[in-house]
Amino acid sequence: MSSDELKLLVGLGNPGAEYHKTRHNVGFMVLEEIAKKNNCIFRESKKLFGTTCTYGTGLEKTRLLMPKTYMNESGKSVRSARDWFNFENHQLIVLLDDMDLPLGKIRVRSKGSSGGHNGLKSIINHLGTAEFKRLKIGIGPPSVEQKERKSKTVSHVLGRFSKEEFLVVNFIIEEIINCIESIKSNNWEKITTRINSYKPDNL
Repeated sequence: MSSDELKLLVGLGNPGAEYHKTRHNVGFMVLEEIAKKNNCIFRESKKLFGTTCTYGTGLEKTRLLMPKTYMNESGKSVRSARDWFNFENHQLIVLLDDMDLPLGKIRVRSKGSSGGHNGLKSIINHLGTAEFKRLKIGIGPPSVEQKERKSKTVSHVLGRFSKEEFLVVNFIIEEIINCIESIKSNNWEKITTRINSYKPDNL
């Protein structure tokens, strides 16, 4: 991955205090930590339907985007940012929650279906392609029993992590940030291998 490829990091979530730090907003949580680490302040952008900030300079400049359209319309914001900044699809990474992954696991894919995730589905529809990188953060299912899982999905993804779960999430966020920083000096395949094999020390 060349130094000028990663231009836009998109974190998925829902706007509003009631959704702050819920499982569905873990993409927002990662971007908030990246912004804090880089002294980057998010500002609302009406034309991009979200909040953005920028860190780095020159070829190292990276933009962060948190859509404020609610999850189901995330693609509207992502498409607007891609077009406004004249980025290519391969220059963005979408960070999102994944209920099919256990808590503590992260997965990177360079393309693929939405897997039933409404935010990802919206981005695919608005970009007109499923060929863009996504980083999935495991939040685990509410139940292994299919009927119960279906009935509890909404309350699960819109619920907050427990204190014990939040400790694991912090480890995951730290690892993601380290990997994103190393993208500049390592190829994408190496980063993919590192992320896909990661396991927090406390699990």
